[in-house]
Amino acid sequence: MLPPREKMTICFAHVAYRFADRFALRGTGIDFFEVRNRDDLDARIGSADVLVCSGLWRNDLPKLSPRLRFVQSASAGTDQYDRDVMRAAGIRLASAQGCNANAVSEHAIALMLGILRRVPEARDNQAKRFWRGMMGDFAKREDEAGGKTVIVVGTGRIGGRIARICKALDMQVIGVRRDASAGANGADEVHSFQNLPALLPRADFVVLACPLTDETRGLIGAAALAAMKPTAHLVNVARGRVVDEPALIAALQAGRIAGAALDVTVDEPLPEASPLWTMPNVLVTPHTGGETHKYEDNVLDMMMENLNRQWRGETALFNQIV
Repeated sequence: MLPPREKMTICFAHVAYRFADRFALRGTGIDFFEVRNRDDLDARIGSADVLVCSGLWRNDLPKLSPRLRFVQSASAGTDQYDRDVMRAAGIRLASAQGCNANAVSEHAIALMLGILRRVPEARDNQAKRFWRGMMGDFAKREDEAGGKTVIVVGTGRIGGRIARICKALDMQVIGVRRDASAGANGADEVHSFQNLPALLPRADFVVLACPLTDETRGLIGAAALAAMKPTAHLVNVARGRVVDEPALIAALQAGRIAGAALDVTVDEPLPEASPLWTMPNVLVTPHTGGETHKYEDNVLDMMMENLNRQWRGETALFNQIV
């Protein structure tokens, strides 16, 4: 059981995010502190009842903190947490799934529109003080979203919102998800992963918004890329390993697809030697799709919801994992 509000202490553990600053503005009266590295976390975790954490988590932390009773993950992913360890220590765990759904879906749309409107090229020209004249070549002109077909792979909270925004832009939207019977969630039509190869030739954009699972690992490989139109673009706001990266690089170099916009890569940071850095038909952002002014507050809203549920004696948590 959690201690009452007046006797509880929260530890915020993140290398960059400003959870403590945002939490202080709420005036909850709950005691809290913040750490930025593992050494400080090890030293102070023993005084925490609640931990908000993601990358700094280690599965030996419960041994260092007999008081710890609840972990609010600061990320949607929770693979780093050993469920058996947490159950044995009597620690509840909830994910932050959905906290960045708006941000990531908007980032995917920004990448698509950036490609269509040739924004990276314009920025490069600005740096060179080059004013591009009128363009007779259709292939080099800016384009419009209306009438284009987009395949959204993964139509959960993020993919569903991508689908709805694409519909507002007058695009044709094909949804692909593990269980097609779960519904289209904003798409014009919905299919299972097994149907993806047959659908790919229809797409002007293929947007990846699915979780990384055994089924989606390497989903976009050489065969999938070969099935896409040479004018099509791949947009990945999911996980880097959903794509066979060497196959993608080969397809881009050979012109088998027109380009790619990637917020995630197999290795992060993207290695300095990767060809993706310098390819003119690739736009890379450093896994910042979910990172907005509202991120900390969105996670804190989830944390407070889960604290209140436990104080009320409820057993089910929001985004419960353990």
